[in-house]
Amino acid sequence: QVDLVESGGGSVQAGGSLRLSCAAFGQNANCMAWFRQAPGKEREGLAAIYIGGSNPYYGDSVKGRFTISQDNSKTTLWLQMNDLKPQDTAMYYCAADPFPLPGLVLSADEYTYWGQGTQVTVSS
Repeated sequence: QVDLVESGGGSVQAGGSLRLSCAAFGQNANCMAWFRQAPGKEREGLAAIYIGGSNPYYGDSVKGRFTISQDNSKTTLWLQMNDLKPQDTAMYYCAADPFPLPGLVLSADEYTYWGQGTQVTVSS
């Protein structure tokens, strides 16, 4: 069991930055990721990283703008979001799983544990 608590969402103007945090409680998962979901759209995988790993995975829509990272204790996950755009407006979720398939780490179906989400709103 892994409990995930996100924080750091808010409202920002286009071009601004936000840093999301995800605190993980319980048995360590093998992989953690960030997803987002806008109203009427499917949940989109943004970034993922294996615990203790150094090679993150990024979705095309955020590559070069967002950075996923973790602390040394592997209990906190961050998502640094730069150059935010109005289309980045969504609910952002942290997810974790013991054994996601390597080729599907940005697929929501691969994740068992989810946080409650934090809202990010970007105005033009």
